[in-house]
Amino acid sequence: MRTVRARLEGRVGGGVLQPWRDLRKLLLKEPLQAQGRSWWAMAGPVLLVSSSLALCALTPLLGTVTFPSLPDDLFVVVSILLLGSVALALVGLDAGTAFGGMGSSRHMMISALVEPTVLLSVYALSIPVGSSVLSRIVEARLDDPASVLSPVSLLALLALTIAVVAETGRLPVDNPATHLELTMVHEAMVLESSGRDLAWLEVGSWLRLGVLLGLVSTLLVPWGVATDLTAAGMLVAVLALVAKLAVAATALATVEVALAKVRLFRVPELMAGSFVLAFLAVTASYLVVQG
Repeated sequence: MRTVRARLEGRVGGGVLQPWRDLRKLLLKEPLQAQGRSWWAMAGPVLLVSSSLALCALTPLLGTVTFPSLPDDLFVVVSILLLGSVALALVGLDAGTAFGGMGSSRHMMISALVEPTVLLSVYALSIPVGSSVLSRIVEARLDDPASVLSPVSLLALLALTIAVVAETGRLPVDNPATHLELTMVHEAMVLESSGRDLAWLEVGSWLRLGVLLGLVSTLLVPWGVATDLTAAGMLVAVLALVAKLAVAATALATVEVALAKVRLFRVPELMAGSFVLAFLAVTASYLVVQG
């Protein structure tokens, strides 16, 4: 995404592997703690990475085969997503700085508006299936290709896309490339972190962005997802997921080049619009089922 934005803006950029080089550099550095910070400065990044890995395990990005110990229920996934958001906000608050508190308060305000939209948008897709299990929703969309382009599906996925953009701190809600104190949200929370702690925060954020983009892509284009545990099926699923993520990331980066960050007080209006779209999707889904 950084490379796409750089090329579209007429810059060379650091290349696709630059984030990994930055990550290696951070992992080799000893984290420096500001005076007065608590144990949460180290525990928060680990919890964020752990919750992000749990999201990757629970979300049916590669296959629809479920395991009893991994409940991929919608409400479980959203709860784990919220757990990571709270962990990141507490990291920003733990520093005791004005920027950290400002970023955490903004982050939790956005999360409070995002979580209901995520729930409603995916719930609208679960109504015809009769289950809130994500793998069953994906299976139902594979069995009924016409449902992918239905009005309910398009409304729900549009609302979910807006919520994902807000949750992951992308334009127009937040600019991940800025350090301007009046506009930053995510960067304000990690401003006092360094070394390995900052590396884990970055990895956790990358995983959340990847899994949420993957969820939207899988619900929009469910083909390629494995329905059984075979080597050929999993290979196709991996290749399909890589292609979906590449297309989704390229599209998001391309749109970001043409967008400007909206004012903070406009963000609730944007999220209210996405919530209305999700609510309309739920209403339409009930009407279709009853009809």
